[in-house]
Amino acid sequence: MPIKKDGRKIAVYPVDSKGIERKWRYARASVDKIKHLLKIHITTSGEIQILKAKSEKQPKTVWDDPHYIAGDYGTKWLTDLGLKVEENLYPKSIHTVMDSIFAVSDSEAQVVDYFAGSGTTGHAVINLNREDGGQRKFILVEMGQYFDSVLLPRIKKVAFSPEWKDGRAKRPATKDEAERGPRIVKVMRLESYEDALNNLSFDDAGQAAMQFEDYLLRYMLRWETRKSETLLKADKLSRPFSYKLSVHRDGETGERAVDLAETFSYLIGLNVQTRRTLDDRGRRYLLCRGVTREGRKTVVIWRENEGWKEADYKRDRDFVADQKLADGADEVYVNGDSLIPGSRALEQVFKTKMFAPIEG
Repeated sequence: MPIKKDGRKIAVYPVDSKGIERKWRYARASVDKIKHLLKIHITTSGEIQILKAKSEKQPKTVWDDPHYIAGDYGTKWLTDLGLKVEENLYPKSIHTVMDSIFAVSDSEAQVVDYFAGSGTTGHAVINLNREDGGQRKFILVEMGQYFDSVLLPRIKKVAFSPEWKDGRAKRPATKDEAERGPRIVKVMRLESYEDALNNLSFDDAGQAAMQFEDYLLRYMLRWETRKSETLLKADKLSRPFSYKLSVHRDGETGERAVDLAETFSYLIGLNVQTRRTLDDRGRRYLLCRGVTREGRKTVVIWRENEGWKEADYKRDRDFVADQKLADGADEVYVNGDSLIPGSRALEQVFKTKMFAPIEG
């Protein structure tokens, strides 16, 4: 509980948001020894907190603390979360990863783990943010089947509560803990090399039986599919919210939805700042607004326009103008035909970017 005093000073007392009087963790005599580790954290609700950061001593060459034992603080953590530990999964101690991240980064770092395994790195980032009020972010990459059975459930559970036992949360995260945890976790599944091959169709059906050597594959992708547009069904972009690809998973083949808006944003290098849906009397719109790497303010407008006539495009133009969807943009992309002033059809850009040669 903060109380203003003379000048710019503010006294903070150990009284929680419910008015209950608590006590400080450290005695007055001990504070002088650790005051260099104390920092002020102001929550989004305006509450002032005093947090203690970890000591910034030089890390030792050999880490022999019992907290680094993988069995006790790695595998057991998954068991407490109620998750099954697979035979080929060797989770690290949460303390090993937390201390490693803390030793080499600051409180606003972006931590990337390309072999995420059981998700210990994401768990460690969440814990660190809860400890010191940091704003770290994490990106986890994993292709093993335990992404769905272990990694993702782990991140969801730890975001909900910091303490678990036998698959049940000991307590939900406090409001402030929730604020310092992940507000949202985005999950992206990438089309695999095999998926791309499975979705090919050929002008000459007999070509499908040929063996795919590397040079031959590149030739056939360019020439044998040039009319079918199988790699990007441009005519289907008139129904962008129902675009699907055939995907083979777990021994079965089925159609999976594709997020065209997300894909296009990546292709043009758009840092999306807002993404929102709108409705025009039953017509759905998806608007992505952001800035490209070149600094151009860009708007991408997606809508279902299959079967539209001239009157529909006029209504579309008026809706965009009334809602000021394209205002302030240097570049406006839209799927399909359009009467929106200054707009650019995105189909050709999409296809060009999709199949451009990889540099480097």
